[in-house]
Amino acid sequence: MLKKFIFSLTAIMALSLVAMAYDDNSLVGVIVDKNCATGKVPKQGGDVQTAAANESKGCILMDSCFKSGLGVYSDGKYYLFDAKGNELGKAALEKSKKDKGAKFKVTGKVTGNTIAVSTIEEITE
Repeated sequence: MLKKFIFSLTAIMALSLVAMAYDDNSLVGVIVDKNCATGKVPKQGGDVQTAAANESKGCILMDSCFKSGLGVYSDGKYYLFDAKGNELGKAALEKSKKDKGAKFKVTGKVTGNTIAVSTIEEITE
């Protein structure tokens, strides 16, 4: 009986550790570079997320803008990507058929205002 209890307790602990490893969040929004998200776009006034959605992917992927880093506007908040997210974001923007306003589902671990990106996929409606 004691062996079964110990085995059950060990199994529960192992499953808890696995669950903690998969604490990814999903954010849905538009991908935009940090320069526009923190500089030009907020100065335009109005809804920042809408203004970000009106940035063209050509502008976002320009060297000077891309080098500032990419991120996603989701529910009125900007989340900066990690290095992997920058590359995945660039690939997702290049693959998208939309020049402006494409929405993406970004999955990863959110810490404060940054996200360690696991996956990015475009939402086509």
